[in-house]
Amino acid sequence: MKLRELSFTSFNLYNLNEAGLPIYSDTNGWSVEEYTKKIDWTSFVLKVMEADVFGFQELWHKTSLEKAFTKAGLDKDFDLLVPEGHAGQKIVCAGAVRKGLLVGEPEWITDFPDTFKLQSHGDDAQTAEISVQIDKFSRPVLHFQIEPRDDREPIHVFVCHFKSKGPTKIFREGWYRDDKEKYKNHTEAIGAALSTIRRTAEATALRLILTDITKKTDTPVIVLGDINDGVHSNTLNILGGQPRYLTGLSSGGADTDLYTAQVLQTYRSERDVYYTHVFQGTRESLDQILVSQEFYDNSRRRIWSFDGLIVNNDHLNTDDHKANGTNDHGIIRAAFKYKPAKDKSETA
Repeated sequence: MKLRELSFTSFNLYNLNEAGLPIYSDTNGWSVEEYTKKIDWTSFVLKVMEADVFGFQELWHKTSLEKAFTKAGLDKDFDLLVPEGHAGQKIVCAGAVRKGLLVGEPEWITDFPDTFKLQSHGDDAQTAEISVQIDKFSRPVLHFQIEPRDDREPIHVFVCHFKSKGPTKIFREGWYRDDKEKYKNHTEAIGAALSTIRRTAEATALRLILTDITKKTDTPVIVLGDINDGVHSNTLNILGGQPRYLTGLSSGGADTDLYTAQVLQTYRSERDVYYTHVFQGTRESLDQILVSQEFYDNSRRRIWSFDGLIVNNDHLNTDDHKANGTNDHGIIRAAFKYKPAKDKSETA
């Protein structure tokens, strides 16, 4: 196989589960009518945003995803990547790969790598000691490989879903119940801090995994994710490594850094109007597609050239997603063309 074009879509499914099954504290879940609308809309988006590789977040049930692909008429064209026996117990990241591209078996990474440690006595005498005790992803990270060209190294794909910005609920904690009067006015601040710490830890853990793959190699990597943070956030700075974008043609690139498709698209546009989530009127880009230097136009080691980003977000103009079957995140699709840098070129 020697593909000349390659595309990726990141799609938050907004708690896609079978009708009547519980979703968190909602014991009734989706009604039959709501579920039907949700499958209809999901299948429509699959067709509109059709890509060679999909990365999904918030999947509760394998059957629901299968139904959406069948309704879209894509079931025979894709291999679905869902954990065995996944039937409404919890949410996971999932994937879909156009048949013939998948190499090996997918894995879901739950544990942080052994190299993960967030502990320090501080940089000086004024800085207090810090230690973060966390060792697992709240949503297991999906990892698999694809081979769009048999004359190139396989591409590692990661699908992630980091902790949301929503404040962690602390009212169940023993220390809170023991002194409720002391803490009740500060639940939002403390909860938001806990969510930020967890999200930061998850970004760091995945960064360590990515560095082990990319350091001193030419291994291409793609990350598809709802990272629940914006393009200038510390979460993305950790995950991407803050690469330098503005370099001469085929003269840049960084060994372990990742480039966000949002920024790559901004350089192709007169305005940046990218957003994938709306909360209290604030529009943010929480969903990202990140690529290694092998997908960066100005890289010395470019293999694939960026060919544009599409954002499907019109459905965010309405708030009642249950009523119309939509979701609460925009869906993004990035496309690339096979165009190696001159010193890497070869006959296709």
